[in-house]
Amino acid sequence: MVEMLKGIAASDGVAIAKAYMLIEPDLSFNKITVEDSDSEVERLAKALDKAKEELEMIRQKAVESLGEEEAQVFDAHLMVLSDPELIGSIESNIKDNKVNAESGLKEVTDMFIGMFEGMEDNPYMQERAADIKDVTKRVLSHLLGVKLPSPSMINEEVIVVAHDLTPSDTAQLDRKFVKAFVTDIGGRTSHSAIMARSLEIPAIVGTKEITAKVKDGDMIVIDGLEGDVLVHPADSDVKTYEAKAKAFADQKAEWNKLKNEATVTLDGKHIELAANIGTPKDLVGVKDNGGEAVGLYRTEFLYMDSPDFPSEEDQFIAYKAVLEGMEGKAVVVRTMDIGGDKELPYLTLPHEMNPFLGYRAIRICLAQPDMFRTQLRALLRASVFGKLRIMFPMIATLGEFRQAKAMLMEEKAKLVSEGVSVADDIQVGIMIEIPAAAVIADKFAKEVDFFSIGTNDLIQYTMAADRMNERVSYLYQPYNPSILRLIKNVIDASHKEGKWTGMCGEMAGDQTAVPLLMGLGLDEFSMSASSILKTRSLMKRLDTTKMAELADKAINDCDTAEEVVALVESYTK
Repeated sequence: MVEMLKGIAASDGVAIAKAYMLIEPDLSFNKITVEDSDSEVERLAKALDKAKEELEMIRQKAVESLGEEEAQVFDAHLMVLSDPELIGSIESNIKDNKVNAESGLKEVTDMFIGMFEGMEDNPYMQERAADIKDVTKRVLSHLLGVKLPSPSMINEEVIVVAHDLTPSDTAQLDRKFVKAFVTDIGGRTSHSAIMARSLEIPAIVGTKEITAKVKDGDMIVIDGLEGDVLVHPADSDVKTYEAKAKAFADQKAEWNKLKNEATVTLDGKHIELAANIGTPKDLVGVKDNGGEAVGLYRTEFLYMDSPDFPSEEDQFIAYKAVLEGMEGKAVVVRTMDIGGDKELPYLTLPHEMNPFLGYRAIRICLAQPDMFRTQLRALLRASVFGKLRIMFPMIATLGEFRQAKAMLMEEKAKLVSEGVSVADDIQVGIMIEIPAAAVIADKFAKEVDFFSIGTNDLIQYTMAADRMNERVSYLYQPYNPSILRLIKNVIDASHKEGKWTGMCGEMAGDQTAVPLLMGLGLDEFSMSASSILKTRSLMKRLDTTKMAELADKAINDCDTAEEVVALVESYTK
């Protein structure tokens, strides 16, 4: 029987395929006393062999899709499986205590994990704890006969179904096979949604119940244009959505004709349309979609995809690749934004009641300057290979900006004294995502070269509403007059000082927000690459003078976000 579920349309497109359940299986078991210890040791050996075989396949797949360096994490896992001390201890536990293989495995690995996690002065050994956890889970799954999901091993067309997707999950998705994904939780600004737009695959988030309604292999339809999910679609439904998919593909083909055109409004004003990226590999999407710049390079993925802090040389290579790849077009690089929901297994952060309001981004960088200076040196060395702009995230006070910029200038002076070439035209700016910074934008504008408004956090901080919490999702209101006034304040302050303001939050590619932002005078719009051509098409039909009138009315005459949306529709229909 056909069942329709509703969620949040997070990435455009339509997909029809079998469901692939990316959910953690139940690996619980009972401790059992056994008489035949030898057969339990044999069961363990078979499970270890299966885990090795599986990991070797995963490693090879990772080499093909991600490269040799990214695949090295699986070498560490294979080493754990072959560690004679660990395996010997597990076998001894089974024999000496007459316990089943599951219990013998878990008791010993838990002991090793606890021991390694306690080595706070030895990051390398702490990393081994994470390796043992992963390997234990894999061996346990084979002992219990339970399938462990592995997104990197998907080799047929599927729609991924999950409670949520982590950045590491999405990094393993091969768009050749993964046609879409759908989750229980999340919103348009969640990392899984942002990654879907980067991969240019349809996505629906926040369905609340998709994992309870769908089983592995069920046929489902994802309508990422409307936010609809059909479970067990009828033949007639499949035909309807195949036609809708074709119509969307035809529309994309029309937008693609604008790929090599500049973004010029109806009244002849040029506006820069840039793309948000996470890795050098994303440049393919930027170029395929006619991006005029990179407005946000999220460097934290360098850290999240590495088993340890990336070296200065590793970072230099990545930054150089992006700068060269953009062939003289501007690249705004955001310094490391770790914290909040972005954690590093090798960086111990304090447990916090509200990590989004705590120790993250520039706050970590200023408190751990060695890590920050390594990134700054790599950026400065890469600056001669393109048009670099450096941006500090989560700046709340002028003092923070001055401290961060001072470190940058110190590292520049050191490099120059060492005979290393550094560009002289690097612009240094800040993300405006904390209301305090937006309110005193006039003060910041005297010292920074540019602003880039990060609306994802600016909105949640202004409205005091966690953007990942469905219970208060109604307060995530990009069109609320209060948000528009903060944005106007920032843009006006920058223009008064002859500086420019961009936007790298998801609002920049929102088709309802674009006319308002044009009217407010936003200079640069940075978005998921897949939204660029659609936005260029819209901008070519709009007059900035008329949009300025629209923005003025929205800020001064409207009381609610709903009134603003209605006003935009009346101006653009």
